[in-house]
Amino acid sequence: MNDVSRPIPRQTAQVAPYVEVLGSDLAVDFLLRLGGAEIAFSKEPRGASQMSAMIGLDSEAALHAHRRVGPRTRIPLAKKWLAEMLRWRGFSAAEIARTLRASDVSVRRWLHPKT
Repeated sequence: MNDVSRPIPRQTAQVAPYVEVLGSDLAVDFLLRLGGAEIAFSKEPRGASQMSAMIGLDSEAALHAHRRVGPRTRIPLAKKWLAEMLRWRGFSAAEIARTLRASDVSVRRWLHPKT
């Protein structure tokens, strides 16, 4: 349930390659599941990995070919962007905190930074 009255949160540079290849919805799910892990992207994936099952062989090969994703890459945690995306999807601050394994204080700070 996206809040269509608000524009989709702007992607950060660290998540841009994943959003460009996967789209924002799948990128969110991908980062939630695999963020923080070092992943080896294959030029010719065989479909045996959790990543292949999640995003498909074509997307895995596209990430390997992306100019800003190396063959071995640590997937970003991107908690601030994920918090913004989950809020946009309609999650409460408490749900976001539980999903990201963060405190509600951190979530509020990410969503409402002091300017």
